[in-house]
Amino acid sequence: MPTLLILLRKELKTYFLNPFGWVVIAFVALANGFGLSTSMKGFLDSPSQQSLVFATFHSPVFWFWFLFIFPLITMRSFSEEERTGTLEGLLTAPVRTWQVVLSKYGAAMVFYALLWIPTFLQFQMFPWIAGLPPAWTPGSLIGAYAIVLLMGSAFTAIGILASSLTSSQIIAGLLTIGLLVIHYFLGLVTVVWGDTFRAAPLFHYISSQEHLHFFCKGLIDSRPLVYYPTLAATVLFLTYHTVDYRRWKH
Repeated sequence: MPTLLILLRKELKTYFLNPFGWVVIAFVALANGFGLSTSMKGFLDSPSQQSLVFATFHSPVFWFWFLFIFPLITMRSFSEEERTGTLEGLLTAPVRTWQVVLSKYGAAMVFYALLWIPTFLQFQMFPWIAGLPPAWTPGSLIGAYAIVLLMGSAFTAIGILASSLTSSQIIAGLLTIGLLVIHYFLGLVTVVWGDTFRAAPLFHYISSQEHLHFFCKGLIDSRPLVYYPTLAATVLFLTYHTVDYRRWKH
């Protein structure tokens, strides 16, 4: 455990001692701020029964910038170390492969969770700026951030796996966004084809759009609580074997 904590601390430093990490934080804050202000403008033009949280996380641009977070925070994980030659030294050190994988995943998840603190503060500023009561229920706000963290647990793992497969950050980033886009469109299969085919329940089960829709209304569904951690564990298992193969190869 001390070894894992040392590796985790080392990985966290790569995010916060690098200007790129702060650029990502600013990007998420600006993107969510744009979605929030756009939703507020929409409420002024045409009142809605939906909460401001629901409108913000369902803005047209949300999925565009949300999916791009993950290649940004994961593409350097293994690719950069392999490119600079430090990965070989790490893998020949007296550390376990699972410690290396979990430290990189854990650091990416901590950084990812911290990305949402400015966005949470933006929602808290609404009553102060508008002089109105919060335009959402506590359940919708908690649900929105719960599903964002759940999705992030799986999507971050996918990015870590992609980074372990190549020494190129660009290829790792493209592979990550490609896999996430495929996952996104799989959630739209029932929207296009309806529910008349036998596999429809499966596509409902993996649909991130549906999960976000329910959680942003404060409706906690048990399916994502199982699906995303299971997906994350499976992908990390594949990452472990990928890195372990590379370790013994060296």
